[in-house]
Amino acid sequence: MQPGNKIFDDMSKLMSNAMGVAQGAKTEAETAMKGWVDRWMADRDFVTREEFDAVKAMAVRAREENAALEARIAALEAQKA
Repeated sequence: MQPGNKIFDDMSKLMSNAMGVAQGAKTEAETAMKGWVDRWMADRDFVTREEFDAVKAMAVRAREENAALEARIAALEAQKA
């Protein structure tokens, strides 16, 4: 029964080593893909969330100012007429 156990032990070690290699390859592939995606996005000049939110806030303020100015112009025109 001893020779059978050695074969199973060797197979177990081999499978453990193969899993370690596979895990290392997975980690390396993930790192390479993340680097590629980061470089691709940097080349596309995408804006950050903070930049987007700042411009959005500026647009909201501009719309509010336009509405206030339109109301003021309408009041002045009504006053003149």
